[in-house]
Amino acid sequence: MAEKGVRVDIDGPIAVMTVSRPEKLNAFDLDMLKSLASACDTVEAEANVRVVILTGEGKGFSAGGDIKAWGAMSANEFGHQWVRFGHRVFDRLATLRMPLIAALNGHALGGGLELAGAADIRIAESQIRIGLPETSLGMVPGWSGTQRLVKRFGAQIVRRMVLGGEMFSAEAALGHGLVDQVVETGTAVAAAKEYAARIATRGPAALEISKLMLAVANGEDNGAAVEALGSILVAKTGDLKEGVAAFTEKRAAQFKGEW
Repeated sequence: MAEKGVRVDIDGPIAVMTVSRPEKLNAFDLDMLKSLASACDTVEAEANVRVVILTGEGKGFSAGGDIKAWGAMSANEFGHQWVRFGHRVFDRLATLRMPLIAALNGHALGGGLELAGAADIRIAESQIRIGLPETSLGMVPGWSGTQRLVKRFGAQIVRRMVLGGEMFSAEAALGHGLVDQVVETGTAVAAAKEYAARIATRGPAALEISKLMLAVANGEDNGAAVEALGSILVAKTGDLKEGVAAFTEKRAAQFKGEW
């Protein structure tokens, strides 16, 4: 993988995606967003991967969007090339077919918290801080901070971060449900691998379907999730096999209602 961007390392059923721009505390620019989208494609193409870990290189998980990357954009460029594109990439990450664990080895601020929020499980090191400081810059969260994070964490805690500018320690974040586990400094990835190993022993089809069902229950990506579930079910039926065979053989299908 490239030295900068999002690196993917696969070890058996576990893939590790590492956001790699340590000199900028893993802040995102457009190339980083494109690299993240490519990393999602990479792990989903590996049939043997059952769980993915997302972490950052160096001292930070992610400081969010690089101000220098978007600060000089026109309003149109900012809305379309930055916010909408970034939103699509983070949605891609959130809807990976396999469970995603965020190993927060450093601060997760702004877009960094939105990145962590795309994960199913968050394991944080004790020294980190979490927040959504966008309004201090005169801007708003743009990569689903007011949407996915509200659905996953609740509206009030997001209000406190967005409107009040509150920052939370790892322990406070645990109490508010923003993270699922707090571990010692330097051990987030190891703890995530331990949790990932537990997930990897479970049925991969059941995990994928359960993740889709949970997304529906949480009001996330309902249309795509329902259609994916329906398509998976229909793909296993005798009727579909008959329909495809009839099309190929140029004859009328003889459906028997076979599941």
